[in-house]
Amino acid sequence: MVSLLLAVIYLAFISLGLPDSLLGSAWPVMHVELGAPLSAMGAVTMIISAGTIVSSLASDFLTRKLGTGVVTVVSVLLTAGAMIGFSFANAFWILCVLAVPYGLGAGGVDAALNNYVALHYKSRHMSWLHCFWGVGAIISPFIMGACLTGASGWAGGYRVVSYIQFALVAVLFFSLPLWKKRPAQEIAAKSLTLPQTVKLKGVAFVLIAFFAYCALESTAMNWASSYLTEHHGVSAELAATFGSLFFWGITAGRFLSGFVSEKLGDRRLIRIGAGIIVVGIVLIAIPVNTEICALIGFVVVGLGCAPVYPSIIHATPANFGQEHSQAVIGVEMASAYVGTTFMPPLFGLIAQYADIGFLPLFLAIFLVLLFCMTELLNRTVKPVPAPLAEGEEKGEKK
Repeated sequence: MVSLLLAVIYLAFISLGLPDSLLGSAWPVMHVELGAPLSAMGAVTMIISAGTIVSSLASDFLTRKLGTGVVTVVSVLLTAGAMIGFSFANAFWILCVLAVPYGLGAGGVDAALNNYVALHYKSRHMSWLHCFWGVGAIISPFIMGACLTGASGWAGGYRVVSYIQFALVAVLFFSLPLWKKRPAQEIAAKSLTLPQTVKLKGVAFVLIAFFAYCALESTAMNWASSYLTEHHGVSAELAATFGSLFFWGITAGRFLSGFVSEKLGDRRLIRIGAGIIVVGIVLIAIPVNTEICALIGFVVVGLGCAPVYPSIIHATPANFGQEHSQAVIGVEMASAYVGTTFMPPLFGLIAQYADIGFLPLFLAIFLVLLFCMTELLNRTVKPVPAPLAEGEEKGEKK
């Protein structure tokens, strides 16, 4: 049952990744057909991220009331409904309305499942969990690229992804008995308010680190296709496919890091990832009259991003205590989505009124902030290994 439930959790993260790369890959065509400016994508991502912030902050309350399984089913259903709605949108304001349930669903499943895996499974499963997010994020740009070259267009791309998500909703719904049959382990913990959570030693550093990481990741993710189109003259259809290279890098990196995560540890993986991101940003920034370096650069940036997010999440129970992990992870998710909410739109304004060629510099600024905050966190808190969970996979013994 434990292995089957883990497979279901992986499927849930595929559903979480599926919509994340759609907007960026389709936007070069979408904004023209909807009569919206290039920078308007930022408004949609802001609304989506605002919804994720709300649901992340509410994750502790919701999972205690409903359970992780029910929260996951409802959350994926919300995103599936939003995607089918996107496919019928004929005006920009409709996208903005549908972005609300999309954001609420994404934040709910993200916070609940991240905490569940951090508490109950080894670090390799956290890496592979987010690898499956990358699988979803890789698949959808290819779907969108195929639809853009066909008759269905970008609306067809959203429709296909929504069908996949509805199928995953059915799988998740029928898996609910697995969650009920899991060995019960209730952590005696008092509920923390937001101010109490933020005041925990070291939490401020990890919140800023998450903000910086998601600012970097989401900006690269959302603007890769437009950067290739506007800065290197790549066609919109080809750029939609090339935009998935970032997700190839991040997915391959998370698959590989799963094999070494327990040997290297969370802190060392974060440092290695930051170093690889530096190389990727340099490749994107090289001023040459070909897109090859930029294409390789986006893959390398994705490869460097791979271990950072799962390593920070997995270390949360050890850094702040099992009894505080759900509250801290909820706030971490909220802080991460603040970066996702405001930074890609900010770069959209830079791209529209200055030059989209500033993308590498923009990414570098947040990389420096990420590295500084994680190192400060390392000096502030001493991680304590979490006790083994009865019947779970975190240790070799029950």
